[in-house]
Amino acid sequence: MPRIVAIVNGKGGVGKTTTSVNLAATLAHKIKVLLVDADPQASAAWWAERSENGIGFDLIRETDPERLTDLRNTKGYDLVMVDTPPSLRSEALAAIVSSADYLVLPTPPAPMDLAVLIETVREAVRPIGVAHRVLLTRVDTRSLKEALEAQRTLMDVGIPTCNAFVRAYKAHERAALEGVSITNWRGKNAQEAEADYRRVADELQRDWGN
Repeated sequence: MPRIVAIVNGKGGVGKTTTSVNLAATLAHKIKVLLVDADPQASAAWWAERSENGIGFDLIRETDPERLTDLRNTKGYDLVMVDTPPSLRSEALAAIVSSADYLVLPTPPAPMDLAVLIETVREAVRPIGVAHRVLLTRVDTRSLKEALEAQRTLMDVGIPTCNAFVRAYKAHERAALEGVSITNWRGKNAQEAEADYRRVADELQRDWGN
């Protein structure tokens, strides 16, 4: 059976879909990956539909809570990754979180974003007891100190956090517009942006025991 990994945050605009697509593409270099777009906004599906040569992994749309609880029976994949709705009270999100093996919680390091993230963990994650780790996204390359302070804040409240983080580059937006993942985009800062996701993927796989 595949491992079920959900990308979760109760707030929009934190890099959730960017994380889903680029992590799926990075991991797909080693294992068979299916990305499930469970967000009604369907941003991941929009991204993939813009691709001329495929995005590097399989993608389906699914927002039905009953079907989302049955993802473990998906055949032919090592990993099923789910891009979730940005709402803590979503029935679909509850279905996904309850059936997931692992949650990745992307968030920028800004204090307001961290406050929402901490609420997400307390309300939707800890009560279920599923393994999870926060991933800092949209980190300003000119202010890496902010990311380090955010990591310390999260660790101080007992929330597991990735050592690796994703820096903010225009490359992410341009890759999405061209319908490619960061692993296949070529342009300014492409190598740096791809390296960030490779570090994240390697850290997560170590945490999973792969």
